[in-house]
Amino acid sequence: MDDVGGRTRVLGPGVGGSHTGHGPIRRRRRRWVGWTAWGVVTFVVGAAGVGWVAYEKLDGNITSDTTAADELARFERERPTALVRDAQNILLIGSDSRSGDENAKYGRDSGTERSDTTILLHLAADRRSATAVSLPRDLMVEVPSCRRADGSRTEPVFTMFNRAFQSGGSACTVRTVEKLTDIRVDHHVVVDFGGFKEMVDAVDGVEVCLAEPIHDKAAKLWLPAGKVKLDGEQALGYVRARKSLGDGSDTERMDRQQRFLAALAAKVRGNDVLLNPVKLYPVLDAATSSLTTDPGLASLRGLYDLVRGMRTIPTEKVQFLTVPRKSYAQDANRDELVEPAAEMLFDRLRSDAPVAVARELPAEELSGGPSLMSSVTPDPMPTFRGSTAAEEACE
Repeated sequence: MDDVGGRTRVLGPGVGGSHTGHGPIRRRRRRWVGWTAWGVVTFVVGAAGVGWVAYEKLDGNITSDTTAADELARFERERPTALVRDAQNILLIGSDSRSGDENAKYGRDSGTERSDTTILLHLAADRRSATAVSLPRDLMVEVPSCRRADGSRTEPVFTMFNRAFQSGGSACTVRTVEKLTDIRVDHHVVVDFGGFKEMVDAVDGVEVCLAEPIHDKAAKLWLPAGKVKLDGEQALGYVRARKSLGDGSDTERMDRQQRFLAALAAKVRGNDVLLNPVKLYPVLDAATSSLTTDPGLASLRGLYDLVRGMRTIPTEKVQFLTVPRKSYAQDANRDELVEPAAEMLFDRLRSDAPVAVARELPAEELSGGPSLMSSVTPDPMPTFRGSTAAEEACE
Protein backbone atom coordinates (compact mmCIF):
# COMPACT_ATOMS: atom_id res chain seq x y z
CA MET A 1 0.00 0.00 0.00
CA ASP A 2 1.11 3.56 -0.57
CA ASP A 3 -0.32 6.55 1.26
CA VAL A 4 0.00 9.57 -1.02
CA GLY A 5 -1.51 12.91 -0.12
CA GLY A 6 -3.98 11.24 2.22
CA ARG A 7 -5.07 8.73 -0.43
CA THR A 8 -4.30 5.02 0.00
CA ARG A 9 -3.53 3.23 -3.21
CA VAL A 10 -2.57 -0.34 -4.00
CA LEU A 11 0.85 -0.63 -5.57
CA GLY A 12 2.29 -3.72 -7.14
CA PRO A 13 5.83 -5.01 -6.93
CA GLY A 14 6.44 -4.74 -10.63
CA VAL A 15 9.24 -3.18 -12.54
CA GLY A 16 8.33 0.45 -12.85
CA GLY A 17 4.87 1.78 -13.60
CA SER A 18 3.44 -1.19 -11.85
CA HIS A 19 3.47 -4.69 -13.22
CA THR A 20 0.82 -5.76 -10.69
CA GLY A 21 -0.43 -2.49 -9.30
CA HIS A 22 -1.60 0.80 -10.69
CA GLY A 23 -0.19 2.45 -13.48
CA PRO A 24 -2.06 7.42 -18.55
CA ILE A 25 -4.49 11.41 -20.58
CA ARG A 26 -7.41 20.26 -27.46
CA ARG A 27 -8.87 22.74 -27.62
CA ARG A 28 -10.92 22.48 -30.83
CA ARG A 29 -10.47 26.05 -31.98
CA ARG A 30 -7.64 28.57 -32.23
CA ARG A 31 -4.81 27.45 -29.92
CA TRP A 32 -4.10 24.20 -28.16
CA VAL A 33 -2.56 24.34 -24.69
CA GLY A 34 -0.83 21.01 -24.50
CA TRP A 35 -1.85 17.37 -24.55
CA THR A 36 0.04 14.62 -22.83
CA ALA A 37 -0.33 12.32 -19.87
CA TRP A 38 -3.92 11.89 -21.10
CA GLY A 39 -4.78 15.57 -20.68
CA VAL A 40 -3.17 16.11 -17.28
CA VAL A 41 -0.61 18.56 -18.58
CA THR A 42 -3.46 20.89 -19.46
CA PHE A 43 -4.44 20.85 -15.79
CA VAL A 44 -0.91 21.61 -14.65
CA VAL A 45 -0.70 24.91 -16.50
CA GLY A 46 -3.31 26.32 -14.13
CA ALA A 47 -1.95 24.83 -10.92
CA ALA A 48 -0.75 28.15 -9.52
CA GLY A 49 -4.37 29.16 -9.05
CA VAL A 50 -4.99 26.67 -6.23
CA GLY A 51 -2.49 28.09 -3.71
CA TRP A 52 0.77 26.86 -2.20
CA VAL A 53 -0.66 24.42 0.34
CA ALA A 54 -2.75 22.77 -2.34
CA TYR A 55 0.23 22.82 -4.69
CA GLU A 56 2.30 20.89 -2.15
CA LYS A 57 -0.45 18.32 -1.73
CA LEU A 58 -0.92 17.90 -5.48
CA ASP A 59 2.81 17.73 -6.03
CA GLY A 60 2.97 14.82 -3.60
CA ASN A 61 0.18 12.94 -5.35
CA ILE A 62 2.26 11.84 -8.33
CA THR A 63 4.01 8.49 -7.94
CA SER A 64 7.64 8.50 -9.07
CA ASP A 65 8.58 5.44 -11.09
CA THR A 66 12.08 5.03 -9.65
CA THR A 67 12.18 1.27 -10.21
CA ALA A 68 11.74 1.73 -13.94
CA ALA A 69 14.35 4.50 -13.93
CA ASP A 70 16.87 2.14 -12.33
CA GLU A 71 16.13 -0.60 -14.85
CA LEU A 72 16.43 1.77 -17.80
CA ALA A 73 19.70 3.14 -16.44
CA ARG A 74 21.06 -0.39 -16.38
CA PHE A 75 20.53 -0.66 -20.14
CA GLU A 76 21.51 2.89 -21.03
CA ARG A 77 24.20 1.78 -23.48
CA GLU A 78 21.72 -0.10 -25.66
CA ARG A 79 19.09 2.65 -25.72
CA PRO A 80 18.74 4.95 -28.75
CA THR A 81 20.40 8.34 -28.75
CA ALA A 82 18.19 11.42 -28.97
CA LEU A 83 19.00 13.06 -32.30
CA VAL A 84 17.31 16.46 -31.96
CA ARG A 85 17.79 18.70 -28.96
CA ASP A 86 14.55 19.83 -27.25
CA ALA A 87 12.35 17.38 -29.15
CA GLN A 88 10.52 15.15 -26.67
CA ASN A 89 9.01 11.67 -26.88
CA ILE A 90 6.59 10.66 -24.12
CA LEU A 91 5.16 7.15 -23.82
CA LEU A 92 1.59 7.16 -22.46
CA ILE A 93 0.51 3.80 -21.05
CA GLY A 94 -3.01 2.81 -20.04
CA SER A 95 -2.85 -0.14 -17.65
CA ASP A 96 -5.56 -2.81 -17.46
CA SER A 97 -4.68 -3.67 -13.85
CA ARG A 98 -7.52 -5.20 -11.79
CA SER A 99 -5.79 -4.60 -8.43
CA GLY A 100 -7.35 -2.19 -5.94
CA ASP A 101 -11.01 -1.52 -5.20
CA GLU A 102 -11.61 0.72 -8.23
CA ASN A 103 -10.11 -1.69 -10.74
CA ALA A 104 -11.36 -4.99 -9.29
CA LYS A 105 -14.87 -4.53 -10.72
CA TYR A 106 -13.46 -4.95 -14.24
CA GLY A 107 -12.29 -8.50 -13.67
CA ARG A 108 -10.42 -10.86 -11.41
CA ASP A 109 -7.00 -9.71 -10.21
CA SER A 110 -4.70 -12.34 -11.68
CA GLY A 111 -1.60 -10.66 -10.29
CA THR A 112 -0.59 -9.41 -13.72
CA GLU A 113 -1.59 -6.59 -16.04
CA ARG A 114 -1.02 -5.52 -19.62
CA SER A 115 -0.94 -2.21 -21.44
CA ASP A 116 -4.51 -1.73 -22.62
CA THR A 117 -3.52 1.42 -24.53
CA THR A 118 -0.12 2.79 -25.50
CA ILE A 119 0.55 6.08 -27.29
CA LEU A 120 3.92 7.51 -28.30
CA LEU A 121 3.59 11.30 -28.17
CA HIS A 122 6.20 13.28 -30.12
CA LEU A 123 6.60 16.99 -29.34
CA ALA A 124 8.56 18.90 -31.97
CA ALA A 125 11.62 20.78 -30.79
CA ASP A 126 10.10 24.12 -31.81
CA ARG A 127 6.81 23.13 -30.10
CA ARG A 128 4.87 23.94 -33.27
CA SER A 129 3.45 20.45 -33.65
CA ALA A 130 2.59 17.33 -31.67
CA THR A 131 2.06 13.84 -33.06
CA ALA A 132 0.39 11.04 -31.08
CA VAL A 133 1.01 7.55 -32.47
CA SER A 134 -1.04 4.63 -31.12
CA LEU A 135 0.70 1.26 -30.86
CA PRO A 136 -1.68 -1.74 -31.16
CA ARG A 137 -1.61 -4.03 -28.15
CA ASP A 138 -1.72 -7.08 -30.48
CA LEU A 139 1.24 -5.92 -32.57
CA MET A 140 3.88 -8.65 -32.87
CA VAL A 141 7.22 -7.33 -31.61
CA GLU A 142 10.56 -8.35 -30.14
CA VAL A 143 10.35 -8.02 -26.36
CA PRO A 144 13.80 -7.97 -24.72
CA SER A 145 14.84 -9.74 -21.54
CA CYS A 146 13.14 -7.87 -18.71
CA ARG A 147 13.18 -7.94 -14.94
CA ARG A 148 10.15 -9.59 -13.36
CA ALA A 149 8.52 -8.52 -10.10
CA ASP A 150 10.40 -11.24 -8.20
CA GLY A 151 13.78 -10.09 -9.50
CA SER A 152 14.23 -12.86 -12.07
CA ARG A 153 14.52 -12.08 -15.76
CA THR A 154 12.49 -13.14 -18.76
CA GLU A 155 13.94 -14.49 -21.97
CA PRO A 156 13.81 -12.35 -25.13
CA VAL A 157 10.70 -13.32 -27.09
CA PHE A 158 8.73 -12.43 -30.23
CA THR A 159 5.20 -11.86 -28.96
CA MET A 160 2.31 -9.41 -28.63
CA PHE A 161 3.29 -5.88 -27.66
CA ASN A 162 1.21 -5.72 -24.49
CA ARG A 163 3.10 -8.68 -23.06
CA ALA A 164 5.98 -6.31 -22.40
CA PHE A 165 4.08 -4.52 -19.66
CA GLN A 166 2.90 -7.82 -18.23
CA SER A 167 6.45 -9.15 -18.15
CA GLY A 168 8.32 -6.16 -16.79
CA GLY A 169 6.13 -3.11 -16.31
CA SER A 170 6.86 0.29 -17.78
CA ALA A 171 10.62 -0.26 -18.08
CA CYS A 172 10.09 -3.29 -20.31
CA THR A 173 7.49 -1.40 -22.37
CA VAL A 174 9.83 1.55 -22.88
CA ARG A 175 12.66 -0.75 -23.97
CA THR A 176 10.33 -2.64 -26.33
CA VAL A 177 9.15 0.60 -27.97
CA GLU A 178 12.72 1.83 -28.33
CA LYS A 179 13.76 -1.47 -29.88
CA LEU A 180 10.82 -1.32 -32.29
CA THR A 181 11.18 2.33 -33.33
CA ASP A 182 14.80 3.25 -32.56
CA ILE A 183 13.32 6.39 -30.95
CA ARG A 184 14.54 7.52 -27.55
CA VAL A 185 11.69 7.66 -25.02
CA ASP A 186 12.37 10.69 -22.81
CA HIS A 187 9.47 10.24 -20.38
CA HIS A 188 6.68 7.80 -19.60
CA VAL A 189 3.32 8.08 -17.85
CA VAL A 190 1.06 5.26 -16.60
CA VAL A 191 -2.62 5.54 -15.60
CA ASP A 192 -5.11 2.81 -14.67
CA PHE A 193 -8.89 2.37 -14.99
CA GLY A 194 -9.71 4.15 -11.74
CA GLY A 195 -7.50 7.11 -12.51
CA PHE A 196 -9.02 7.55 -15.95
CA LYS A 197 -12.56 7.58 -14.55
CA GLU A 198 -11.65 10.08 -11.82
CA MET A 199 -10.29 12.55 -14.35
CA VAL A 200 -13.44 12.38 -16.50
CA ASP A 201 -15.71 12.81 -13.48
CA ALA A 202 -13.59 15.70 -12.19
CA VAL A 203 -14.43 17.73 -15.32
CA ASP A 204 -18.13 16.76 -15.03
CA GLY A 205 -18.04 14.47 -18.03
CA VAL A 206 -16.92 14.69 -21.65
CA GLU A 207 -19.14 15.03 -24.72
CA VAL A 208 -18.84 12.65 -27.66
CA CYS A 209 -20.82 12.18 -30.86
CA LEU A 210 -22.35 8.77 -31.64
CA ALA A 211 -23.49 7.87 -35.16
CA GLU A 212 -25.76 5.17 -33.75
CA PRO A 213 -26.95 3.88 -30.36
CA ILE A 214 -24.63 1.69 -28.29
CA HIS A 215 -25.85 -1.39 -26.49
CA ASP A 216 -22.79 -3.23 -25.22
CA LYS A 217 -23.32 -5.59 -22.31
CA ALA A 218 -19.63 -6.46 -22.05
CA ALA A 219 -18.66 -2.78 -21.76
CA LYS A 220 -21.74 -2.04 -19.60
CA LEU A 221 -22.63 0.70 -22.03
CA TRP A 222 -26.11 1.78 -23.17
CA LEU A 223 -26.12 5.13 -24.98
CA PRO A 224 -28.38 6.90 -27.51
CA ALA A 225 -27.20 8.22 -30.87
CA GLY A 226 -26.09 11.85 -31.23
CA LYS A 227 -24.18 14.05 -28.82
CA VAL A 228 -23.82 12.40 -25.43
CA LYS A 229 -21.98 13.52 -22.29
CA LEU A 230 -20.16 10.58 -20.72
CA ASP A 231 -19.32 10.25 -17.05
CA GLY A 232 -16.20 8.41 -15.93
CA GLU A 233 -17.70 4.93 -15.95
CA GLN A 234 -19.31 5.43 -19.36
CA ALA A 235 -16.14 6.98 -20.78
CA LEU A 236 -14.11 3.97 -19.70
CA GLY A 237 -16.54 1.62 -21.42
CA TYR A 238 -16.55 3.84 -24.52
CA VAL A 239 -12.77 3.87 -25.00
CA ARG A 240 -12.39 0.16 -24.24
CA ALA A 241 -15.37 -1.28 -26.19
CA ARG A 242 -14.67 -3.25 -29.35
CA LYS A 243 -17.57 -5.52 -30.29
CA SER A 244 -20.40 -2.99 -30.50
CA LEU A 245 -18.63 0.02 -32.03
CA GLY A 246 -17.40 0.55 -35.57
CA ASP A 247 -16.01 -2.54 -37.27
CA GLY A 248 -15.03 -4.18 -33.99
CA SER A 249 -11.31 -3.87 -34.69
CA ASP A 250 -8.64 -2.68 -32.30
CA THR A 251 -7.70 -0.05 -34.88
CA GLU A 252 -11.16 1.52 -34.72
CA ARG A 253 -10.94 1.44 -30.92
CA MET A 254 -7.61 3.29 -31.01
CA ASP A 255 -9.09 5.96 -33.30
CA ARG A 256 -11.92 6.41 -30.80
CA GLN A 257 -9.50 6.69 -27.89
CA GLN A 258 -7.55 9.40 -29.66
CA ARG A 259 -10.69 11.44 -30.31
CA PHE A 260 -11.84 11.08 -26.73
CA LEU A 261 -8.52 12.12 -25.18
CA ALA A 262 -8.48 15.25 -27.32
CA ALA A 263 -12.05 16.03 -26.22
CA LEU A 264 -11.05 15.53 -22.57
CA ALA A 265 -8.26 18.07 -22.88
CA ALA A 266 -10.64 20.46 -24.66
CA LYS A 267 -13.16 20.14 -21.83
CA VAL A 268 -10.52 21.03 -19.26
CA ARG A 269 -9.38 24.03 -21.25
CA GLY A 270 -12.92 25.24 -21.81
CA ASN A 271 -15.62 26.07 -19.26
CA ASP A 272 -13.21 28.29 -17.26
CA VAL A 273 -11.78 25.29 -15.39
CA LEU A 274 -8.22 26.60 -15.46
CA LEU A 275 -9.30 30.04 -14.22
CA ASN A 276 -11.52 28.88 -11.36
CA PRO A 277 -9.71 27.39 -8.31
CA VAL A 278 -12.94 25.74 -7.10
CA LYS A 279 -13.29 23.87 -10.40
CA LEU A 280 -9.57 23.43 -10.90
CA TYR A 281 -8.58 21.75 -7.64
CA PRO A 282 -10.62 18.51 -7.99
CA VAL A 283 -9.40 18.18 -11.57
CA LEU A 284 -5.79 18.55 -10.51
CA ASP A 285 -6.27 16.21 -7.58
CA ALA A 286 -7.80 13.49 -9.76
CA ALA A 287 -5.20 13.93 -12.49
CA THR A 288 -2.10 13.89 -10.31
CA SER A 289 -3.37 11.11 -8.04
CA SER A 290 -3.81 8.77 -11.00
CA LEU A 291 -0.30 9.08 -12.40
CA THR A 292 2.86 7.04 -12.16
CA THR A 293 5.65 8.77 -14.08
CA ASP A 294 9.39 8.70 -14.52
CA PRO A 295 11.20 10.81 -11.88
CA GLY A 296 11.67 13.67 -14.35
CA LEU A 297 7.91 14.21 -14.56
CA ALA A 298 6.95 13.21 -11.02
CA SER A 299 6.08 16.74 -9.88
CA LEU A 300 3.88 19.60 -10.97
CA ARG A 301 7.01 21.53 -11.82
CA GLY A 302 8.29 18.70 -14.00
CA LEU A 303 5.01 18.50 -15.90
CA TYR A 304 4.79 22.27 -16.25
CA ASP A 305 8.34 22.54 -17.56
CA LEU A 306 7.43 19.99 -20.21
CA VAL A 307 4.37 21.82 -21.51
CA ARG A 308 4.98 25.53 -20.89
CA GLY A 309 6.25 26.03 -24.43
CA MET A 310 3.27 24.27 -26.00
CA ARG A 311 0.64 26.99 -25.72
CA THR A 312 1.11 28.16 -29.29
CA ILE A 313 0.59 24.81 -31.02
CA PRO A 314 -2.33 25.25 -33.45
CA THR A 315 -5.02 22.59 -33.23
CA GLU A 316 -4.41 21.58 -36.84
CA LYS A 317 -0.84 20.70 -35.87
CA VAL A 318 -1.92 18.29 -33.12
CA GLN A 319 -2.09 14.99 -35.00
CA PHE A 320 -3.34 11.52 -34.13
CA LEU A 321 -2.58 8.33 -36.03
CA THR A 322 -1.95 4.62 -35.61
CA VAL A 323 1.34 3.06 -36.58
CA PRO A 324 1.10 1.49 -40.07
CA ARG A 325 -0.03 -2.09 -39.47
CA LYS A 326 -1.92 -4.99 -41.00
CA SER A 327 -3.01 -8.45 -39.94
CA TYR A 328 -0.09 -10.70 -39.02
CA ALA A 329 0.58 -13.32 -41.68
CA GLN A 330 0.69 -16.16 -39.15
CA ASP A 331 -2.39 -15.13 -37.15
CA ALA A 332 -5.16 -12.82 -38.38
CA ASN A 333 -5.93 -11.89 -34.76
CA ARG A 334 -2.51 -10.28 -34.40
CA ASP A 335 -0.89 -7.29 -36.13
CA GLU A 336 2.42 -6.62 -37.84
CA LEU A 337 4.04 -3.45 -39.13
CA VAL A 338 3.61 -2.40 -42.74
CA GLU A 339 6.92 -1.49 -44.32
CA PRO A 340 8.33 0.80 -45.52
CA ALA A 341 5.54 2.99 -44.14
CA ALA A 342 6.25 2.23 -40.47
CA GLU A 343 9.97 2.83 -40.76
CA MET A 344 9.37 6.08 -42.62
CA LEU A 345 7.11 7.25 -39.78
CA PHE A 346 9.66 6.28 -37.14
CA ASP A 347 12.46 7.95 -39.10
CA ARG A 348 10.48 11.21 -39.36
CA LEU A 349 9.75 11.25 -35.64
CA ARG A 350 13.31 10.28 -34.79
CA SER A 351 14.71 13.20 -36.80
CA ASP A 352 11.92 15.60 -35.74
CA ALA A 353 10.74 15.91 -39.36
CA PRO A 354 7.09 16.80 -40.08
CA VAL A 355 4.41 14.34 -41.14
CA ALA A 356 0.88 15.00 -42.40
CA VAL A 357 -2.38 13.20 -41.69
CA ALA A 358 -5.64 12.84 -43.63
CA ARG A 359 -8.88 11.12 -42.74
CA GLU A 360 -9.02 9.33 -46.06
CA LEU A 361 -6.32 8.44 -48.57
CA PRO A 362 -6.71 7.55 -52.27
CA ALA A 363 -7.46 3.86 -52.69
CA GLU A 364 -4.46 3.39 -54.96
CA GLU A 365 -2.16 4.53 -52.16
CA LEU A 366 -3.31 1.74 -49.86
CA SER A 367 -1.38 -1.49 -49.87
CA GLY A 368 -1.64 -4.44 -47.57
CA GLY A 369 -5.42 -4.61 -47.46
CA PRO A 370 -8.17 -2.63 -45.74
CA SER A 371 -6.56 -3.04 -42.32
CA LEU A 372 -3.67 -0.78 -43.38
CA MET A 373 -4.11 2.47 -41.47
CA SER A 374 -1.41 4.53 -43.20
CA SER A 375 -0.06 5.23 -46.61
CA VAL A 376 2.91 7.25 -47.70
CA THR A 377 3.28 9.93 -50.34
CA PRO A 378 6.67 11.05 -51.70
CA ASP A 379 8.96 13.30 -49.67
CA PRO A 380 9.30 15.91 -48.33
CA MET A 381 6.25 15.21 -46.16
CA PRO A 382 4.62 11.75 -46.10
CA THR A 383 0.92 11.55 -45.34
CA PHE A 384 -0.59 8.97 -43.00
CA ARG A 385 -4.20 8.20 -42.30
CA GLY A 386 -5.20 10.03 -39.13
CA SER A 387 -6.88 13.14 -37.75
CA THR A 388 -6.10 16.45 -36.06
CA ALA A 389 -7.40 18.19 -32.96
CA ALA A 390 -9.02 20.83 -35.19
CA GLU A 391 -11.61 18.38 -36.50
CA GLU A 392 -15.05 18.44 -34.90
CA ALA A 393 -16.18 15.21 -33.23
CA CYS A 394 -19.49 15.13 -35.11
CA GLU A 395 -18.13 15.87 -38.56
